Amino acid sequence: MPTMDDVLEHIGEFNFFQKQTFFLLSLLSAAFTPIYVGIVFLGFTPDHRCRSPGVAELSRRCGWSLAEELNYTVPGPGPAGQCRRYEVEWNQSALGCVDPLAGLAANGSHLPLGPCRHGWVYDTPGSSIVTEFNLVCANSWMLDLFQSTVNVGFFFGSVGIGYLADRFGRKLCLLLTILINAASGVLVAVSPTYTWMLVFRLVQGLVSKAGWVIGYILITEFVGLSYRRTVGIFYQVAFTVGLLVLAGVAYALPHWRWLQFTVSLPNFCFLFYYWCVPESPRWLISQNKNAKAMSVIKHIAKKNGKSLPPSLQSLRPDEEVGEKLNPSFLDLVRTPQIRKHTLILMYNWFTSSVLYQGLVMHMGLAGSDIYLDFFYSALVEFPAAFIIILTIDRIGRRYPWAASNVVAAAACLAPVFIPEDLHWLRITVLCLGRMGITVAYEMVCLVSTELYPTFIRNLGVLVCSSMCDIGGIIAPFLVYRLTDIWHELPLVVFAVVGLIAGGLVLLLPETKGKTLPETIEEAETMQRPRKNKEKIIYLQAKKLDIPPN
Repeated sequence: MPTMDDVLEHIGEFNFFQKQTFFLLSLLSAAFTPIYVGIVFLGFTPDHRCRSPGVAELSRRCGWSLAEELNYTVPGPGPAGQCRRYEVEWNQSALGCVDPLAGLAANGSHLPLGPCRHGWVYDTPGSSIVTEFNLVCANSWMLDLFQSTVNVGFFFGSVGIGYLADRFGRKLCLLLTILINAASGVLVAVSPTYTWMLVFRLVQGLVSKAGWVIGYILITEFVGLSYRRTVGIFYQVAFTVGLLVLAGVAYALPHWRWLQFTVSLPNFCFLFYYWCVPESPRWLISQNKNAKAMSVIKHIAKKNGKSLPPSLQSLRPDEEVGEKLNPSFLDLVRTPQIRKHTLILMYNWFTSSVLYQGLVMHMGLAGSDIYLDFFYSALVEFPAAFIIILTIDRIGRRYPWAASNVVAAAACLAPVFIPEDLHWLRITVLCLGRMGITVAYEMVCLVSTELYPTFIRNLGVLVCSSMCDIGGIIAPFLVYRLTDIWHELPLVVFAVVGLIAGGLVLLLPETKGKTLPETIEEAETMQRPRKNKEKIIYLQAKKLDIPPN
């Protein structure tokens, strides 16, 4: 029986229908960016100090500059000046304009300090959730909780919606995630309190990443074998384009509520995909919905200006069983090869997230302009796509993937031996590592779709990718807690983790030039040469042709 890849060879592997669908789903990929990394702008923490009643009036009366006001009235730089204030009544007339605290104590360090009882003053023309809800000092953990909440949503949403997408279809789940994501994003923008904002942020996390992965699955199932890896790579390049667009939008809209509203509202437009993006014919075939699958195939052929040969109009699943296959979490670990694939992919998803975020934290992108810093760091990711395109068909998946992990690990370890005064070299090495881990990230997305059979492909990818959410939660703690012990210790840990990931990748089968597995049996035998199987069948046939004596 012909497979879906055989059909696509006749009706078009990447013609008008696939190009149109790829463009539409790439917009979905770019729109995921504000949810994944929007915290950089939504939760921006500007320079701040305690609000002290009377200071503004005294500064105005004395004609102080901002630098003079800070020098006279703030205990000092860092946490001392941001979270503590002098216990001084600034409205008293005895205070002079030149060193007003000199008459109260010979040394300013002898003056009593207290908490910021009257709030904070923030040095920023815009606003963020930090400035609106005062998520600083004793409340700074609430900003961490805001980001952790969306990662918790990513984790549970990936597993739950991944199961639903394999059980009830890609298209239905895609549209539901789009609707809920758009609505919850707008509700975050109008949330009256921190608690409500946290609730809607959790809901957004539950559906947004799952929708992004479903889009990835759909586009790889619509195209033919020779284009599968290219669309998978450029689907992730669309995410990088979203990074650049986000930097521009955030620069134009420095107030967090307007920014959140602006990046959330366009998601409602994706509901028009109901009429533009059909259900995956591969999924329909795996569910024994042959009539619907054939209808979608004819629609693709018509869009591509091709005709479907009569010999391909009776497509059936390879299993040729009477009942449809229902995905189960046990299918990911029931058989030995798929179990090995699942464990290795889970570890590599985790590693990619930890190294990616760890390298970003150590690149020192804490300059005076967060918009340019964000923009430049995003540009580093573009060469990764071209590296994959140049190597993946010539060398395969495994070796470039393993090498990228090793490069990222080496880039984490190298700054330990580079002197501090060679700042340019440290930055260059870390940029090389950022590029390496971006290659690894894109590669794990691609290979994850190629190792699982159709009826559990969506579930397998989402379950494995949920480990990157665990990595996203752990990475900040690894960086900031281990830095207290030794500044370079997090990089050493990242290097060890990356090297292990590179070694494990070599245990996976090479998927270069192979069709997507449709059944568990095909997935289990991916490492066995197809020639041997064909030869065995041939020899058996010849043996049966020999007449008995």
